[in-house]
Amino acid sequence: MNRVVTHELIHAFDHCRAHVNWFTDLRHLACSEVRAANLSGDCSLVNEIFRLHFGLKQHHQTCVRDRAILSILAVRNISKEVAQKAVDEVFESCFNDHEPFGRIPHNKTYARYAHRDFQNRDRYYANI
Repeated sequence: MNRVVTHELIHAFDHCRAHVNWFTDLRHLACSEVRAANLSGDCSLVNEIFRLHFGLKQHHQTCVRDRAILSILAVRNISKEVAQKAVDEVFESCFNDHEPFGRIPHNKTYARYAHRDFQNRDRYYANI
């Protein structure tokens, strides 16, 4: 349940911050899906083991890409190739955008670190 709520809250964050055009711009949707898959825990090692999909080399990126494509296909009547192209176009920049967390919260410990970083953000920027 936490993962699903986090996934949807990332979409809400993107809607408010980036003024995402959900219905006409496929790249906006692809970016938000990449971010949600990356930051929500959809691709955690435990989830991937339960799905019987796991690997060692760049598996997180592969999982995020695949989950984003599946999410786009679930809400849009387009071909898999079009969804893949949209995800590929935005993947690098959107995968590296960790806002509002500042880092990928892989587990509860990382989530606590992200929250601590968020609380201390003004201290850091005040000293620059």
